[in-house]
Amino acid sequence: MIPATTFSGKRVALFGLGGSGMATAHALMAGGAHVVAWDDNPDSTARAEAEGVPTGNLRQEDWAAFASFVLSPGVPLTHPKPHWSVELARGAGVEIIGDVELFARERSAVAPDAPFIAITGTNGKSTTTALTAHVLRAAGRDTQMGGNIGRAVMTLEPPRADRFYVVECSSYQIELAPSLNPTAGVLLNLTPDHLDRHGTMQHYASIKERLVAGSDTAIIGVDDAYCAQIAERLERGGKDVVRLSKRLPLPDGYFADGTNLMEAKEGRYERIGFLEGIGSLRGQHNAQNALAAVAACLRVGLDLGEIQSGLESFPGLAHRMEQVGRRGRVLFVNDSKATNADASAPALSSFPRIYWIAGGLPKEGGIESLRGFFPRIAKAYLIGEGAPAFAATLGEAAPYEISGTLDAAVANAARDAAEDGEPEPVVLLSPACASFDQFKNFEARGDAFRAAVAALDGVQIIEGAG
Repeated sequence: MIPATTFSGKRVALFGLGGSGMATAHALMAGGAHVVAWDDNPDSTARAEAEGVPTGNLRQEDWAAFASFVLSPGVPLTHPKPHWSVELARGAGVEIIGDVELFARERSAVAPDAPFIAITGTNGKSTTTALTAHVLRAAGRDTQMGGNIGRAVMTLEPPRADRFYVVECSSYQIELAPSLNPTAGVLLNLTPDHLDRHGTMQHYASIKERLVAGSDTAIIGVDDAYCAQIAERLERGGKDVVRLSKRLPLPDGYFADGTNLMEAKEGRYERIGFLEGIGSLRGQHNAQNALAAVAACLRVGLDLGEIQSGLESFPGLAHRMEQVGRRGRVLFVNDSKATNADASAPALSSFPRIYWIAGGLPKEGGIESLRGFFPRIAKAYLIGEGAPAFAATLGEAAPYEISGTLDAAVANAARDAAEDGEPEPVVLLSPACASFDQFKNFEARGDAFRAAVAALDGVQIIEGAG
């Protein structure tokens, strides 16, 4: 745990007592703050009381007595309308912050030189965060990873000069972290997302920009117009900007040329790494993730040899194009995190011969946007509520069967792939659907896929899967 010592002796209101909220409450208390916590869910409030967290109905508290208000990132700050607690804090002139802000202040006060990499973007931030942390650990650095991935940031080990931090930040967390100041800030990409919480794309982009604007070095993917404009704006303002592209040669920065990772300096190109043969980093989208990890790790002192070694040993992230096992030439891949068509596109673009397991609770638009990938599909195995609609879309464009259940789909896909003469046929779970018709969540669906693959005769499970 990181004690929030910068709040010692201060009276702090806290709303939201889920996992990160509880961790934040304990960190504030450990740092000497006087906490008053509350949640709209009475069970959450009771659980906090049982763990020794002081609670009080914030509707009835004297807000003039609070120095700060710590808000859970899941609670609306601006849209569709501010939560009632936000209105009370604003009315009293109390600052509204989140757990990432607590971390940023503690690092600044205790160990301002502790290397700190913060990562955001609409897509790819979890993989990039996990990859960056893996490269640092593989190079022998004392590395802490958390934030929007894995562990709440205040549950990490306390800052010190030789301890490296890799923190994934959602737009909700950035919005509540006004003094966020990473050594290297990464903004991967921007596409419309969370507009119910941010109102407009422009507002959403402006929030994401704050992370790189506050960093010593701003590492920005420039393959979309929003990020390209942010890079230009920050560079004009004197910020150290490093540009990334997964497809375009740049005059300066880092770009991907197939599986080669390239550095450009004044129009001259040099290969600085490669992804050839690294199964966990297939696809153009992972080239961008890898480039971001390379750029960030270089900024905090690693050399290219250390970084390449880390890339090669990266096992991948669970449920995101996760290589689960092999049986002969057949590779089994768990991409259960793909809960809509856009999320399935990277996996479908990464393999030439696919036995595709798809379906579940369908999203608006179905799989029509994936039609360009249908020639890669040797056969589709359709499950769940989305199966009939997906079958209608596939039509005669690709062979399919309605398997119904995931177990049946895995067994039938494995049988058919084993008879395929191609060098590496892939049985791919990339559902393009939510999981809730048959599973609690996408993690449970991915775990079920893993178990079904492991139960097949002759399968060799890939080390690190799961």
